[in-house]
Amino acid sequence: MDAQLRIAVVQMDIAFGAPRTNRDKVARWMERALQHDPDVVVFPELWDTAYDLDRLEQIADWEGEETQALLSALAREAGVAIVAGSIAEKRSEGIYNTSFVFSKSGEVIAAYRKAHLFRLMDEHRYFQAGDSCAVYRIDDVPCATVICYDLRFPEWVRTAALAGAQVLFVPAQWPHPRLHHWRQLLIARAIENQLYVVGCNRVGTAKGASFCGHSMVVDPWGEIVCEAMQREEILVADVHLDRVAQVRKTIPIYADRRPDLYAR
Repeated sequence: MDAQLRIAVVQMDIAFGAPRTNRDKVARWMERALQHDPDVVVFPELWDTAYDLDRLEQIADWEGEETQALLSALAREAGVAIVAGSIAEKRSEGIYNTSFVFSKSGEVIAAYRKAHLFRLMDEHRYFQAGDSCAVYRIDDVPCATVICYDLRFPEWVRTAALAGAQVLFVPAQWPHPRLHHWRQLLIARAIENQLYVVGCNRVGTAKGASFCGHSMVVDPWGEIVCEAMQREEILVADVHLDRVAQVRKTIPIYADRRPDLYAR
């Protein structure tokens, strides 16, 4: 029997440095997303603070407590899994760009912390880098998350694929003028790893940066299932996991790998 997930991708604007406003906004978008009867709802990167990096010490969410309280309740009440984009998570050792994943019963089933920090936006000055891959299951479908700049590191995505991921979620705040890179990298990661890629970008502007939207779902052949424009909207896609098996059988790249030849 074909396993499948209906995924609702929330492409939204984000209030700069206003976690309370953004939590309220996420709750409203969740209500809209539920109208599409999804199995999973996905949000963009740093939806709580945006890139108000100078104030992270004051506004970051201590161990993600407020985020977890809100989204755990929303997931449990709706019976829907949530890939919660990412937030600024404050911990004793520093601040992380963290993506929590909630099961349909509201449990935290994964916490992925962004591994590659984007120097062009000074992330390395404000965030600690994560150091582990997160593969988890939603309705018994193996999934993984990477965040924005992580997308540029094919070996990191391959690590998740080798750990079993068949759906890759990519929350982002990807700006102009690099829209072309965003689209092509999502497609490339899908083709080379033979999995679904779900990119959830933000829209709007902040501190002179304009974010390019174009959230999309890409299938394991690299075909675009659906794509947003540059406005707030919800994308809905049905992901069929037998498609992953078909593609991997047709072109058996995993069987033909030569890891003994690959340089670190």
